[in-house]
Amino acid sequence: MASRNQNRPPRSPNAKKEGLGGIPFDKRRKVETQGTGRRQAFSAVNKQDVTMNSDVGSIEECGKVEFSKDEVLALLSERAKAGKFDTKAKIEQMTDIIKRLKVCVKWFQQTDETHLQEKESLKVSLESAEQKYNIKELEARTKEEELQATISNLKENVVSLHEKLAKEESSKQARDAIECHRREKDSRVAAEKVQASLGEELDKVKEEKMAAKQKVASLEDMYKRLQEYNTSLQQYNSKLQTDLETVRAALTRAEKEKSSILENLSTLRGHSKSLQDQLASSRVLQDDAIKQKDSLLSEVTNIRNELQQVRDDRDRQVVQSQKLAQEIGKYQENVGKSSQELDILIAKSGSLEETCSLQKERINMLEQQLAIASERQKMADASVSLTRTEFEEQKHLLCELQDRLADMEHQLCEAELLRKKLHNTILELKGNIRVFCRVRPLLPDDGGRHEATVIAYPTSTEARGRGVDLVQSGNKHPFTFDKVFNHEASQEEVFFEISQLVQSALDGYKVCIFAYGQTGSGKTYTMMGRPETPEQKGLIPRSLEQIFQASQSLGAQGWKYKMQVSMLEIYNETIRDLLSTNRTTSMELVRADSGTSGKQYTITHDVNGHTHVSDLTIFDVCSIGKISSLLQQAAQSRSVGKTQMNEQSSRSHFVFTMRISGVNESTEQQVQGVLNLIDLAGSERLSKSGATGDRLKETQAINKSLSALSDVIFALAKKEDHVPFRNSKLTYLLQPCLGGDSKTLMFVNISPDPSSAGESLCSLRFAARVNACEIGIPRRQTSTKLLDSRLSYG
Repeated sequence: MASRNQNRPPRSPNAKKEGLGGIPFDKRRKVETQGTGRRQAFSAVNKQDVTMNSDVGSIEECGKVEFSKDEVLALLSERAKAGKFDTKAKIEQMTDIIKRLKVCVKWFQQTDETHLQEKESLKVSLESAEQKYNIKELEARTKEEELQATISNLKENVVSLHEKLAKEESSKQARDAIECHRREKDSRVAAEKVQASLGEELDKVKEEKMAAKQKVASLEDMYKRLQEYNTSLQQYNSKLQTDLETVRAALTRAEKEKSSILENLSTLRGHSKSLQDQLASSRVLQDDAIKQKDSLLSEVTNIRNELQQVRDDRDRQVVQSQKLAQEIGKYQENVGKSSQELDILIAKSGSLEETCSLQKERINMLEQQLAIASERQKMADASVSLTRTEFEEQKHLLCELQDRLADMEHQLCEAELLRKKLHNTILELKGNIRVFCRVRPLLPDDGGRHEATVIAYPTSTEARGRGVDLVQSGNKHPFTFDKVFNHEASQEEVFFEISQLVQSALDGYKVCIFAYGQTGSGKTYTMMGRPETPEQKGLIPRSLEQIFQASQSLGAQGWKYKMQVSMLEIYNETIRDLLSTNRTTSMELVRADSGTSGKQYTITHDVNGHTHVSDLTIFDVCSIGKISSLLQQAAQSRSVGKTQMNEQSSRSHFVFTMRISGVNESTEQQVQGVLNLIDLAGSERLSKSGATGDRLKETQAINKSLSALSDVIFALAKKEDHVPFRNSKLTYLLQPCLGGDSKTLMFVNISPDPSSAGESLCSLRFAARVNACEIGIPRRQTSTKLLDSRLSYG
């Protein structure tokens, strides 16, 4: 973490004397024995449940948290990392820092009281130790005097016995005297041993007395320095309280603005939904009105045709009636015509009049129907015009919604960029080298399946899901890691915890995940699993599926990705290409191991921190099916063997590498990420594995490379100037992952078999060392130029 000099609080007066080796008086940190590391104790502070309006908590709760000098200085120098205009994030981060400072102050207050109690108890124990010392000294003196008297008596008896022996050499009583002499000699030797043990006890009591005096002096000095440091912390706390009030006011205003924005957004969404429903109903009504209008128009046309026919009939009847009237006039003039014809004409005239009246009624009825149809047409026209108006309004609203949708999509892209940034920031805050522990189930072939289990899981709130206890020879060894998976954890649960880390490779970071543990602890199952069973697929197949799915979803935002893979193994300190088309025979492998012939692969590092392996086979992949076939080919080519500890033991270190090159066509941004997934060979002891011949040579090479890895980890933990990466090809290949700017995660796999407790304890201690390492800050690999087509390992 970069140093910050603004508003730095006063330093602790015991800054030079605090450290892992400088505070032996209370042993409250126990970094190496408990396996927690400094960062775990500090992370426990970050997870305290402290509210804004309440105090930090009782002193009893704060007493569960412990601080070292580096943790307190890091807490005091910590500042908000949010952007210049991100007020809310700054407020949240400052609030979190103030909460942890309150916890630290409470802890210091309790520590003062604890030190006073320890001082009093140490004084009491010192007095009791002095009394015991005086009593033991008196007892030792009395015993010494008694032993001296006994020795003098024995010497006198020896002299007398020698005289008797000289006189009675030929007698039968010489044998009894010799036996008595031997018994007395044995008693004298025993008395001398008792005297020596009493002397040793006396020396131990003197040493305990001196250590107690030194402890009391160091406690008094520490109490004075803690009082001074507590005063400075109280002053700094009052200053932070004033800053907190101003930050709270800004937070209140920001919360009000946020609530108003959320309310406007919800109302706009509801209004948009109602408008869409109205638009749909209006379209339905418009279609119905158009259909009704068409039917009415056809009906009006039919009615008009019928009306025209009726009018024509009426005209014809009128013409006919006029003709008949003329004929009647003629008949009246012609008196000579018969009355019968007259009656017929009268009847015809009556029928015609009736027909005319009927036609008139029908015409009136048709005119009424025409008026009604005209009114319906007017109403339909009005409804159509209204529908058209609403349609135009809905169309305008739809355009506005489309514009808003475009804005939302733009905000979504910006939010995705922010997510990537926050996601990688969270992973950086969790630590560059993280350690997960996984315990495999107890198998039927394990020798200690009927014995008591040696693995336990703490149930406390702080250690639940993060702690594991190993019991060996009645001694309990507790360890704490970033995550602990018990024997019931599934492959899906394990992958869920690393999915965010795999996502970082798509975002342009270097990511390295490797499995460590003894032979038969489940490393290969964790990394590869059983690909033929979907539920038991390992981390490598699941990581590749996630990368391809995420790359396809990011294609909608303009991203295009190119992926290249390679697979190799390090066998007996020799690199082998597992994807090479020219298969190496067993004799060629032996010659390659002896250095006589065969292809030689060299590891090189460039100025940009990238690692390359010469002449290595690299495949461009565009689907998960292609990678699955390559994984199957590599699994068949990998070196495995049978030992007494495992039927199919991996005899080499397997390294899977994927290089991801991404280009965004809209922003012209380019990223380059690397994903390294490594299955290390298992550590084993020759007394258990029973390796001979080639297996013995393989075991020696594996243990040598793992020992070199351990030396590198210890050098990084101690922050030494020289880190021995070149001692092994494995460490030299992983140099960017361990000592560079990569995000690294280690799985330590352990076996619950009681016969493997010793090897499991070594693995857990090594994992605790790894968890305490601090490497460089991960950097995102972005560029505006064309990326190199060759694959690198970081």
